[in-house]
Amino acid sequence: MHRPCDLLVMRHGMALYRGRFLPCAIGRGGVDREKAEGDGKTLAGAFFIEDWLVRPDRCHLPGAYRLRHRDGWSDDPEDPAYNCAVSLPHPFRHERLWRADPLYDVIGVMSANRDPIVKGGGSALFVHCWRRPRYPTEGCIAFARPHLLWIASSWMPEARVIIRA
Repeated sequence: MHRPCDLLVMRHGMALYRGRFLPCAIGRGGVDREKAEGDGKTLAGAFFIEDWLVRPDRCHLPGAYRLRHRDGWSDDPEDPAYNCAVSLPHPFRHERLWRADPLYDVIGVMSANRDPIVKGGGSALFVHCWRRPRYPTEGCIAFARPHLLWIASSWMPEARVIIRA
């Protein structure tokens, strides 16, 4: 059961938040109850947003962590810091969070595969800006930037991202 403050994501590229339907993008592998690193699937379930991250030269979000050039996220199952924020340079495979494109201008870090972290169970499971309307992600959920900023600015700590399979 979802509450009005929850972000409900449906597998057909629509989300419901605070009474508004919003188009979104999901993983190229669809939505599934099981996830593995690199499979392109969006993990079904209910997750909290652990933190909001923003690229400060492109947008403002009170209370969000301000990304720096050296911020990254480990996506290497062999890394002891797998599925965690890392500082660059980093000796293991990782994603750079400070990007030339706008994908990571705003990021919501979902609690998926975070406590406990299962090696290979999926990393960098974010809510972020989409590349273009409904263009599939690598497993994240993506929105148009104005919609994502509205979601992030009205987010409540008890709210969940509920992804339906």
